[in-house]
Amino acid sequence: MIRAAIVFFLVAALAVAVVALTGEPGAANLDWVGWRVEMTAAAAALLTLFTALLATVLWRALLWVIEAPKRAARARAEAKRKQGVEALSRGFLAVAAGDGSEARRLAQKASELAEDAPALVRVLAAQAAEAAGDHVAARQAYNAMLGFPEMRLAGLRGLMQTALAEGDKALALRHAETAYGLARTARWAWRALLEARLEAGDWKAALALVQGALERKIVPPLVAERARAALLAASAAGLEESDDPKAQAQAVDFATQAAKLKPEFAPGVVMAARLQAADGKIAKAGTLIEGAWKQAPHPALWLAYRDLKTSETPKLRAARLAGLANLKPEARESRLLKVESALISGDPVAARAAARLLPEEPLTARIAGLMARVAYANGEADEARAWVARGAAAPQEPDWSDLDPEGRAFAYARDDWARLTVSYAETGELIHPRFERRERSMSELPQLPSAYVESTPFVRAAEAGGVLMPIPDDPGIGPGGFDAVPPPEPETGGPGPRRNAGSRRRLASGPRAAK
Repeated sequence: MIRAAIVFFLVAALAVAVVALTGEPGAANLDWVGWRVEMTAAAAALLTLFTALLATVLWRALLWVIEAPKRAARARAEAKRKQGVEALSRGFLAVAAGDGSEARRLAQKASELAEDAPALVRVLAAQAAEAAGDHVAARQAYNAMLGFPEMRLAGLRGLMQTALAEGDKALALRHAETAYGLARTARWAWRALLEARLEAGDWKAALALVQGALERKIVPPLVAERARAALLAASAAGLEESDDPKAQAQAVDFATQAAKLKPEFAPGVVMAARLQAADGKIAKAGTLIEGAWKQAPHPALWLAYRDLKTSETPKLRAARLAGLANLKPEARESRLLKVESALISGDPVAARAAARLLPEEPLTARIAGLMARVAYANGEADEARAWVARGAAAPQEPDWSDLDPEGRAFAYARDDWARLTVSYAETGELIHPRFERRERSMSELPQLPSAYVESTPFVRAAEAGGVLMPIPDDPGIGPGGFDAVPPPEPETGGPGPRRNAGSRRRLASGPRAAK
């Protein structure tokens, strides 16, 4: 106000001076109580303006003196507010640093200073008690927050975390259920409920939670689709071994839904194809595997595709597998499958040519085993042994670990399915529980004969260009994945007895309980 008055005075004085300088100063007379004052009009105007300015300054000075106590009170309140904000900030930093005692001291200080932020003070007090390991005080602080509508959700979350810290999962679950019913977007409550359902193997309830999360927009549609596919596959796996026809039909339905929902989810597709094939729907099973191969090739897919038909010649089987590989020829698994199909068809030259097209990458036991088989099929026994020796020290492939020693794909336990559901939903990538536990998988390295003589059937077949690689589920297959001739008997020198047909192995057979 003082600044405005000074500016107004200066402008008015300038105007009066301009008028006076033009030669028209005017005249002003004042008669008051016997006093007579005569002056020019310009001087009278300037005197009036100066008097008004002086009065304004004096008035503002008087007001400043009168308002001094209020200003001091406001200054003290502002200083207290700043101290309270600083105490809150330092308190939350102490909680983040895990310094419980310092956090509690600052929480007490903030409660005395930050009177205008009671919610933050309560949150800090509760978290400080947690950081200090005082679960009783933390529970009391969180319970106190339940009385305020705007803080109830935070209180429930704190009570859930406190209950978990004390090992009371049932109480923690009740708090999560209350919060999930209270707020439609409480993702932490939904996640806690989902993890509890997965831990219990309650796939149906987990599916309902995923659908509810999608409707509430807690998770994006892509995450919900992945979670549903994994849960449907887990549901099918739990019903597959049942003797009840209704349960079997339900397993087929669940697995088929999973395969159609996410064709790139190999566990669901393999399970659906296996169940449909058992139900006589070979064509539908093949279509599912072909669609999945176009999305994300996996070794379990081609093994299941191979086992769809068991009454075909090696050449027909090899042609069918080569057709599967051609659906996505640039993929690594497709290139490996071309080598496999050439070996099955008994064409060692084509197998060698296909092996040369494999991508350059670090050596694995599976690659070493495949190269050993290619070398052996071409009559290069020493090279085959060298590959086997290299493969013995090479690492395992995670995808190949999804096959157990008997060749059964995705033989997962309940906990494995629970972890797979969470991981696949969030990342879209498969986990490999057997690989993580370093469990034995299907043998990747062939067992070669210990000695070679001209009279052995294998060498005669090699010289004649015969079929060196019988189909993998031929009764004569060895553990290494191709026909290794047994060593001669000590007395007769002839080949040892072949395995009977009852020992046939199906690589895409149903899951069993994980070890």
